[in-house]
Amino acid sequence: MKRLSFFIVLTAALFVCRSGVFASGPGSGITLQADKTSLSNGGTITITGTAPAGKPVYIEVWSEKQVRASRFDSDVDKDTGKRPYILYMTHEIPAYYKLFVPKDRKENLDKIKKEGQKWSFSKALKDMGAAQVYSAPAKAKVDRYQATLMGSIIGSRGDLLPQLDEKENAKRSMQLVKVRFRSPDKVIGAEVEVNPDGTYKAVLNIRKGLAPGKYNIVAAIDKNTRSQPAAFENNITFPNVYLGNAGTSLNLFGPFFLSLFISIFGVLMGAGGGFIMNPLLVSFWPLPHTVVAGTVMPTVLFSQGSGIYNYSRIKFISWKLGVAIGLAMVAGGFIGPKLTELITLDQFKFVFGWILLVLAGLMFWQTTPGYLAKNSKEQAILKEFKKRAEECAKTKEAACALPKNR
Repeated sequence: MKRLSFFIVLTAALFVCRSGVFASGPGSGITLQADKTSLSNGGTITITGTAPAGKPVYIEVWSEKQVRASRFDSDVDKDTGKRPYILYMTHEIPAYYKLFVPKDRKENLDKIKKEGQKWSFSKALKDMGAAQVYSAPAKAKVDRYQATLMGSIIGSRGDLLPQLDEKENAKRSMQLVKVRFRSPDKVIGAEVEVNPDGTYKAVLNIRKGLAPGKYNIVAAIDKNTRSQPAAFENNITFPNVYLGNAGTSLNLFGPFFLSLFISIFGVLMGAGGGFIMNPLLVSFWPLPHTVVAGTVMPTVLFSQGSGIYNYSRIKFISWKLGVAIGLAMVAGGFIGPKLTELITLDQFKFVFGWILLVLAGLMFWQTTPGYLAKNSKEQAILKEFKKRAEECAKTKEAACALPKNR
């Protein structure tokens, strides 16, 4: 009977550990317990456990879903004075990663936030005393490519270099984590309350808009002293959908109505609206600029297709000019996608912002009285277009074609 009771207790303990609710590292002296096994599009989860008294406790949380991240290193090397032109890339960065540190490190975290865009993830880990417990992203395989100045201009990755060693791989993964998550708040949180007797507690806020699926949780005090991982599921439902290449989920209704509004005015100006959609999508949602640029490109076909059809009906298209411009755009279409992955979000915003400002200035200048007075022929054409449009509205299709002698 005693053997049967022991077997039942042992089986129950193993089941609880496998479920991810309670976990402890064998002989490590650190345990971890989560109060939930599932969340609905984010939420709070409370972690408790025990650790050796007097030791700081860190908690790592990461998603099992992974995304791509890349960084083009063109900074001047302090030792050689040359630019390396090396592209670092991985497809194995967790779609969500955050390291929670003791609450008494909050002052250090506030100083890191004040550094703005110049903050360094590796330096932040060192300042927090957490460099030894950084683990999950360090396992991501980081590839590196030797590019050239000319190659980078046309968007070439360059030649694949030998695999990095473990230490250098971990270092580069930290840089890619910063590229992926951008803000210190996204990857570091001071939420762990550690008591003198070694017990600890942390209320973790898992934000909305993350990847669905399994998330792992591990408590650690150093590189070798870690608990067994616990786990929870993050569930999302329609209209929220997960974008695998972006590593995030969002409500489809927001982009849908924004695109509807933009496409109306984009086609009105003779464009697909992509040049407006790009900065808005990057600003309103946590989407990588590379994914936004790639996603907007094919969607413009829908507005462009309907616009081409309707403009061709009223004879407003110059096919000779259109084909000439189109050939140049074909060449640009090969260079643009490669070049996009070599630039940072800040560089993307800077270049795009200046392009929009120049276009806005040019269009404003073309509406000034002085410009219009010098372009009387253009005014005549605009009046003719307005006249035809009014006739179309009155007689529908019958008057929508210009005279054959035009």
